[in-house]
Amino acid sequence: MRARLEVLIDEMLDGHILLAEALNEFEKMYIKKALGRNKSNISKTADALGVHRNTVAKRVACYQKQERPVARAAKAGSR
Repeated sequence: MRARLEVLIDEMLDGHILLAEALNEFEKMYIKKALGRNKSNISKTADALGVHRNTVAKRVACYQKQERPVARAAKAGSR
């Protein structure tokens, strides 16, 4: 796994991806994948990740807020 991560990190550095952006995107994908494995059950996902369920719930709510403006802009652009 370490070798795959090193390749990915090299690609991200070459693409001038900032650390904050990389960490945010990794966390978002990690939580979404864990939610999928746990059938969107927040408590089970939190247990699997080793965090409090409120942490997962807050992050998911934040991700949903971030995605809503994008969806609205896409709808407005197609009119």
